[in-house]
Amino acid sequence: MSAPGLLLLSRSGCHLCEQLVVDLLDRWPDLVGCLAEADVDSRDDWQRRYGLKIPVLLDAQDGTAVCVSQLDPDAIADWRRARGC
Repeated sequence: MSAPGLLLLSRSGCHLCEQLVVDLLDRWPDLVGCLAEADVDSRDDWQRRYGLKIPVLLDAQDGTAVCVSQLDPDAIADWRRARGC
């Protein structure tokens, strides 16, 4: 996958966000090129919807939430199957 497939909504200094990335890439190192990051406060709609729930992993194509607040291995596996990743 050349374009990001997952978008991590986070904030600077968020230790839970940093840990989610570590855990995600430890388990699925092939996703390193598929992951992009954005500040949850950079868009009003993200801030309203997810501001208190970060980290959030979104499907970068359609914006649906894959994981909210914590890494969900089953949800990542389902996402990978659906996207062919």
